[in-house]
Amino acid sequence: MAKHNKWSKVKHRKAVVDKKRGRIWTKCVRAIMVAARAGGGDPSSNASLRIAVDEARYANVPKDTIERAIRKATGELGAESYEPVRYECYGPGGVAIIADALTDNRTRTITDVRLAFSKFGGNVGATGCVAFTFEPRGEVLVTAGPPVPRGRETVPGPVDPDAILELALEAGAGNLEAPDPDDPDDTSWLVSTDVASFTRVKDAIEDAGYTVGQARLVMAPTGRQTVRGEDARNLLLLIDALEDLDDIQKVYTNADIPDEELARLQG
Repeated sequence: MAKHNKWSKVKHRKAVVDKKRGRIWTKCVRAIMVAARAGGGDPSSNASLRIAVDEARYANVPKDTIERAIRKATGELGAESYEPVRYECYGPGGVAIIADALTDNRTRTITDVRLAFSKFGGNVGATGCVAFTFEPRGEVLVTAGPPVPRGRETVPGPVDPDAILELALEAGAGNLEAPDPDDPDDTSWLVSTDVASFTRVKDAIEDAGYTVGQARLVMAPTGRQTVRGEDARNLLLLIDALEDLDDIQKVYTNADIPDEELARLQG
């Protein structure tokens, strides 16, 4: 079981409660369309589509919106055409950043990305300049245990760390990250796994009755670079600016903002 990492937990919780729900839904729909166009519209035979649909489900995207995106991508309805693009960048304090995009206009997207870096520091680098400091990984955020009776109803139960650790390891997970004991709002457990085991682990957790708040494939840093002060502030602003762009799907960084610094900046 790993020590908590507040930075990664904050990013996960932000994804769950982000006020900009419309932007999140737009990103989810694009991911579904690209996956369906590449591998077909059946999630049972298209692993990438299944993952994209699950991410949309965790973001509370309506079922009819998901189905419409699949129909558009497979030619049943007219559709835009998006392509994946990855930008490797250096942020404030020299931290590594990867920004994954789905775009129908590369010129527009790179212009917007460079504008964000010009405001908050750093620059877009060449392909391969920071990718070696990350590795692909699956992450499943578990927010509640199996339902328990309460009067005539059932309610989500607590997470049993021993049970979920055993369950996750049997399914192929590599690590379990505990909630931050100093943060009363953090009650979630983060299960990490290799990409090959990701779907199996997620399904095993859900089949056991646990509530999954978020599950996705990520680029996880192999090491962390600590940033504080003005660099940390500008980094948070930069990541927010990048995530506000419709074309940007996900942003990853190897930054480590210490707990006390993060609390001060978010206070």
